[in-house]
Amino acid sequence: MALTKDNKQATKRNRYSVLSSFYNFSINTALPALTNPCNSAVIKKIFRRPQAIQWKIVDKEVVDEIIFRTMNIRNKIILELMARGGMRIGEVLNLRSCDIQERNLTIQSPKSGRSGEVVYVPRKLLVRLTDYVKDNNISSGSRIFPISYVAAWSMVKKAGKLVDIELRPHDLRRHAATYS
Repeated sequence: MALTKDNKQATKRNRYSVLSSFYNFSINTALPALTNPCNSAVIKKIFRRPQAIQWKIVDKEVVDEIIFRTMNIRNKIILELMARGGMRIGEVLNLRSCDIQERNLTIQSPKSGRSGEVVYVPRKLLVRLTDYVKDNNISSGSRIFPISYVAAWSMVKKAGKLVDIELRPHDLRRHAATYS
């Protein structure tokens, strides 16, 4: 038990599986008289499979309503980039005007660890983003949305409250992956 104390159930189950496999291998190859101690009912119950998490995907109509009800143009564009382009909140906040191309956006240092990624967004959204950059006189090297991560997170929470749902930024990314 000291091997798995204070660990998550998935970690406990993984260690149990490795140990059980080791015993099964030993029994099958060299020690057929040995019994697997991992086969007891109590041990199996302690190291049961963790319950699968079922994420709730936000409906397309609800996301459209959230975006429609958001009055601040900056916030609306941020929400659309996350919901239609599948971008992470940090990727949206780190966008610079030089990252905007004709048909896509370039993410300079994505979370995936690659040197860069390309995000395809709807043409109308790209036009609105370009107009936003021009209207606010944002230079090519500066960030388009100079707000903090916490401010963007709270903006998403407030947008969710407009339609009475608990919304998190990653819910918009999941929505984009589901409905793209």
